[in-house]
Amino acid sequence: MKILVCISNVPDTTTKITFTDNNTQFNTSGVQFILNPYDEIALSRAIELTDGDKGTVTVINVGEVNTEATIRKALAIGATDAVRINAKPHDAWYVAYQIAAYIKANPVDLILTGRESIDYNGSKVAGMLGELLDLPSVSIIKKLDAGDNEATVEREIEGGKETLTIPYPFVAGAAEGVAEPKIPNMRGIMSARTKPLTVVEPVEVKTFSEIISYETLAPRGQVKLVDAGDTAKLVELLHTEARVI
Repeated sequence: MKILVCISNVPDTTTKITFTDNNTQFNTSGVQFILNPYDEIALSRAIELTDGDKGTVTVINVGEVNTEATIRKALAIGATDAVRINAKPHDAWYVAYQIAAYIKANPVDLILTGRESIDYNGSKVAGMLGELLDLPSVSIIKKLDAGDNEATVEREIEGGKETLTIPYPFVAGAAEGVAEPKIPNMRGIMSARTKPLTVVEPVEVKTFSEIISYETLAPRGQVKLVDAGDTAKLVELLHTEARVI
């Protein structure tokens, strides 16, 4: 089985986010970047499915040269090889289009993504890939079991769980529960240095959106305490200040 796992290079959640150029550019100075945690879950499951010479796992990233440390971590975790599409990931459409173009030239049996990236939380790439490749796609899966000709996936829906069987190839966005993230061992770290990392130039993509500006969240306001027995005051504040009732 040939599995392709799409990975993103994202800021660590502990990073303080700032913007430059009149809030039109994300300030990368001093930012610690990591492998997107949901992509790491997808990668871990792909490695489990191919364990024992049952297949190969290729990771693919749309990014510039500064993402290669993250790609090498994915290789250290256990990916067979890697592809970097040499471009700045402008938006989900751009990323999906680039990856789809690569897959059309290099077919695989299964395409995995994380449910979303933790920087933009869009949850768009898996669905866009399915549309661009004319393949089935399923989002936010919680379980993935692979058979010879089809896979069984499970996801949560309103009021319960949904189990689907899907023939290969297809696209799936992995969430918590699919696998436990793997920690690279010393052997994996050493072998990652020599594993193949192919750099591919991007294809031309029509732009449909652009970022006009960023803004940070408003600082938290002061907490207003209300006596536990003063229900009338609480209701008044919820109505007049919080405006939630």
